[in-house]
Amino acid sequence: MSMLDTAKQWARTIKRDTVALWFAARDPRVPWYAKAVAGAVAAYALSPIDLIPDFIPVIGYLDDLLIVPLGIMLAVKLVPAGLIQEFRDEAIRSARPVSKAGLIFMIAVWILAALALLRLFWPKAS
Repeated sequence: MSMLDTAKQWARTIKRDTVALWFAARDPRVPWYAKAVAGAVAAYALSPIDLIPDFIPVIGYLDDLLIVPLGIMLAVKLVPAGLIQEFRDEAIRSARPVSKAGLIFMIAVWILAALALLRLFWPKAS
């Protein structure tokens, strides 16, 4: 198996687990703390807006290569093993959802960051 094939398989696994976590966050059989982590990770991963935009060299892909996979690994460990396999099977059969909550959260983060920068750099009246 080539390195490219390995990378493609890893990407498919990440996508499948992201959708599985989206299902886990909505299932009443999952403990609340696992739901919270699974929901946060899935919302961020499925959001069309990143915390660190991809056009920023090097660190723009940091969230895609580190933050999301580490969050997925943590959330998968918190969801009971039998349930996560059920959610993975369901994820394979279903279409990839889009997180509107993740989109709203990321827009809110960017607005708050812009307001903080404005306040920091806005000239103060003497």
